[in-house]
Amino acid sequence: MRAPIGFRVSNARKSLKISQADLARKIGISPSYLNLIENNKRDVAGALLQRIAHELNINIDDLTGEAESKLLSDLEEIYADPLLDSLPFQPDEQRNLVAQYPASAMAIARVHRAYAQALEHADSYADRLRSDPLLAQLLHQVLSSITAVRSGAEILEDVPDLGEAERRRFVDAIGRETRSLSDLARNLIGHFENASDARRSVSPAREIDDLLIERENYFQSLEDAAMGLRLQIEAGGGFGMTTLTRLLEDKFGVRVVVGGKAPGRGTDFPGQYRFDPPSNILWLQGASTLATRQFQLARLFGEMTAADVIDREMASFKLTTEEALRLARRALGSYLAGAIVFPYSQFLAAAEAAAYDIDALRQHFNASYEQVAHRLVTLRRRGEEGIPFGFLRSDPAGRLTKHFPLPGLLLPYSGHACPLWAIYGAFRTPDVPVRQLVQFSDGGRYLFLARTVQRRSAAFHEVPVMASVMLACDVLHVDRTVYGRGMNLADSAADVPVGPSCRLCTRADCTSRQEEAMGPSGSVPAMRTALVPDGFTLGSAP
Repeated sequence: MRAPIGFRVSNARKSLKISQADLARKIGISPSYLNLIENNKRDVAGALLQRIAHELNINIDDLTGEAESKLLSDLEEIYADPLLDSLPFQPDEQRNLVAQYPASAMAIARVHRAYAQALEHADSYADRLRSDPLLAQLLHQVLSSITAVRSGAEILEDVPDLGEAERRRFVDAIGRETRSLSDLARNLIGHFENASDARRSVSPAREIDDLLIERENYFQSLEDAAMGLRLQIEAGGGFGMTTLTRLLEDKFGVRVVVGGKAPGRGTDFPGQYRFDPPSNILWLQGASTLATRQFQLARLFGEMTAADVIDREMASFKLTTEEALRLARRALGSYLAGAIVFPYSQFLAAAEAAAYDIDALRQHFNASYEQVAHRLVTLRRRGEEGIPFGFLRSDPAGRLTKHFPLPGLLLPYSGHACPLWAIYGAFRTPDVPVRQLVQFSDGGRYLFLARTVQRRSAAFHEVPVMASVMLACDVLHVDRTVYGRGMNLADSAADVPVGPSCRLCTRADCTSRQEEAMGPSGSVPAMRTALVPDGFTLGSAP
């Protein structure tokens, strides 16, 4: 869905008391075309958007509406909730709400998030009730104690001729059972509290996503720190594993071990790398690639040397859970490592020179495909921007495991995206880049570029782990990339018609649809309609 740039242009123009004809003449377009722009029926970008911002004397970022695009994406996901199927939403309702009543749109988004959080907690407790053996045992003991207390109380109440000794025996039994019941209730409450502490947020990962979007996935303080660290590494003997290994040992006493058994807590979730603070050992799996080793060495060196910079960034975050804080620190460490391995200005110049050829860049910087793709997303420095990219990663089951959205492009936060996207098609041709020009139902056109990445197996019995990563950019920027060569970008007839996901897609004629889309109140859901009409009976006339 388009961001409400047109509404912002219209509001800014009216506040300056400039007519449509005057503004159209100054920016070099017809009044009728400006009218289409202001009604959000035409995309506007590049030089034209800059001329409009100049004539209206406002910052171009105030027109592009990146914050509004994120809010629009949130509303699209909310309105696709099956609970809201029966409501007769108008086609432009979300966009108009964001443009005219942004506070109300934000309120809806926050209320829905609170609802999702409550639903998550309810599902969590339901799962625990069904599958937690300790919880089942505690509940059984509570029920047994209540039954014993009730039986004793009924005997005391219904049998008037009990002897004093027998009455005392029943009273003592009730006392014991009630004390036991009190202890059981305390244990039960503690069991739930311990579980809910880890589930206080509906999704810590969602909190991190929101944080990265708010910062445009760019952290100037980390870029500055990375520049100094890179110079320090190069002065120590040139950038690479040898220098990083020596600096870690000389400055921090860290010993780098490749292969063998992971240090620390046995073999629980060793992954491809692990840092064990008690032994001061950075362990790297023997099957890990040189790109992974270099990146993790740079990450540990950055986290240890620039810990104060990371701490200052962390202090500015408003995160609600310990898990979110842990994920945020991990994300900042990875960002810092990326900025060390790919110095901003040097990497941007190389990307422009190579026309954003990811394979050429990975060879130039001795990095992995995913590392290069992720760094491309962070080229958002004011006055020194690269092409704006969105990023997605999917596992073989189609579940989205990492994402950074692009303003104007609706990327699902979780679950599955449109089955026609290149991110899924890449699994059919492993290790081969797949490019795809797509068009959404609102007319937005994008280049999708996907490729599989695979973690090498450490042994014969270990199943290789594969994923697919995808970059997405607006078609306006495709001619700046090597991937646009040979494509007729002016002809949209060959575009693949797609949607964000089945629930959010309005293409009723899509043969790949797996779920029904949102429909107006009273509409008949074709996918769930029986082949035989409801009124059919044996003997009915044809």
